[in-house]
Amino acid sequence: MEPFTTHRGIAVPLLRANVDTDAIIPSREMKRVGKTGLGQGLFAAWRYRNSDSREPEPDFVLNQARYAGASILLAGENFGCGSSREHAVWALKEYGFRAVMAPSFGVIFRDNCIRNGVLPIVLDETKLIAIAEDSSAGGPVTVDLRACQVFSPGGTVYSFNIPPAQREMLLEGLDPVALTLKLADRIDAFQRQDRQERPWIYLNLPLDPSPCP
Repeated sequence: MEPFTTHRGIAVPLLRANVDTDAIIPSREMKRVGKTGLGQGLFAAWRYRNSDSREPEPDFVLNQARYAGASILLAGENFGCGSSREHAVWALKEYGFRAVMAPSFGVIFRDNCIRNGVLPIVLDETKLIAIAEDSSAGGPVTVDLRACQVFSPGGTVYSFNIPPAQREMLLEGLDPVALTLKLADRIDAFQRQDRQERPWIYLNLPLDPSPCP
């Protein structure tokens, strides 16, 4: 997973409340078993006049020239609610979004963001509107995860909070398994001690089992 330290990009406003994961990636767009090929289906019901022909809806914000190449999404309250489909985050990431800012997120969606290298930032609506207005002329927004700060094009600085473990995962580009494996030495030491104290638990398995053929 690509580490997230700082990111500078165009911010696009989609300040609608309660945008669920089916709006982010409709179920009819989930035709693959992998993480790729979903970007074209992002917000398909709003982005296209006809989802089959992919004729763009010119009024939808992602289709406006000034937001071409946007990589920061300014969203509304409870963004990513609904089903737990991880495809929603995969679609956002494949489109090019590295960060999503909203007053609140669906809990599972927020966790899926962390596990896929997309930074979810909680900022209140007033700040998001200010960032949107400040960046409407096309100026970039900078996100610094080390400092936990957002810099608007006009120079205003907004601070945000993120749990330390989630911040570490993003800064180092770790998924939950890789984060756990950082503690491999401590895990091994615990198992060795536990094997001595409770040998019956281990059913006479060798201390250092050979890999399966």
